[in-house]
Amino acid sequence: MYRIYGDQRSGNCYKVKLMMALRGFAYEWVDVDILKGETHSPEFLAKNPNGKIPVLELDDGSYLWESNAILNYLADGSTFLPQEPRLRTHVLQWQFFEQYSHEPYVAVARFIQFYLDMPEERRAEHTSCLKQGYKALNVMEQQLTQTPYLVGDTYSIADIALYAYTHVANEGGFDLSRYPAINAWLERIAGHPQHVGMYD
Repeated sequence: MYRIYGDQRSGNCYKVKLMMALRGFAYEWVDVDILKGETHSPEFLAKNPNGKIPVLELDDGSYLWESNAILNYLADGSTFLPQEPRLRTHVLQWQFFEQYSHEPYVAVARFIQFYLDMPEERRAEHTSCLKQGYKALNVMEQQLTQTPYLVGDTYSIADIALYAYTHVANEGGFDLSRYPAINAWLERIAGHPQHVGMYD
């Protein structure tokens, strides 16, 4: 059985949880409190020397880390990861976009507002995150006006990677009402029969 080390409120951890549900994989969840510094304990650093969640423990006792890398591992051989090289590269394209153009702003704005309750010393950073986060959401909206999912007609790990923080973007102060295509996409993702919510 798989074992996931993570925080239920984390979008990066939710990616792994959602992928597990979509594939019907059994797993054990181990809570890790990042605000208490638990990712920097010697025990955790033995699993991931980078000191971040999520971490996936495999049956043989080895560990995988970085949420999008874990998604690729879990999706291998399924419809969630296309085999055709061009489509597979488009999935990677959106995963890199998520890590470099979306997550650093949408997730950080949420961390400041939702986790930290908007401390005064981080308000300017939050404002900057909103500006850059809206830029990323605009890119997604443009694609989703053309295709039902980020890589054409098929639900893939590109969608899981970006759904994780987009669907709770309001918790970071983002107004998604201006994005009809994103909202329709969010409904399609949540409507999958194997879907689980972040806090389910």
